[in-house]
Amino acid sequence: MSSGTFATAVNCMDGRTQLPVIEFLKAEYGVDYVDAVTEPGPIKILAEGSDSFLVESIKKRVGISVEKHGSKVVALVGHFDCAGNPVDKETQLEQLEASARRAAGWGYEIEIIKVWVDENWTAHRV
Repeated sequence: MSSGTFATAVNCMDGRTQLPVIEFLKAEYGVDYVDAVTEPGPIKILAEGSDSFLVESIKKRVGISVEKHGSKVVALVGHFDCAGNPVDKETQLEQLEASARRAAGWGYEIEIIKVWVDENWTAHRV
């Protein structure tokens, strides 16, 4: 087990979202570190579930964070102006709900939260 406390962010690869999400999780949960699981448009991948390879890859990486780093919270992240998931906010919020349902079925003892990064690159719980 590593020293320090961890959270996990299943976030877009978009560099504009990384720091806002890390800062949000550190402030909200008092963690020392945030493990990053990144893909272009991960909430679309998880919501649709059509690419089983990518879904399993995300699940495996979350599992490493939970099992090896002791992460107790996993943030699923959608964001403004996503190139990997170019749909409106309402659609992404629906995808966040579906993603949370999928992640809840993975069997990890974690809190799953949904996060939206807005046009000002500020992270908010939804």
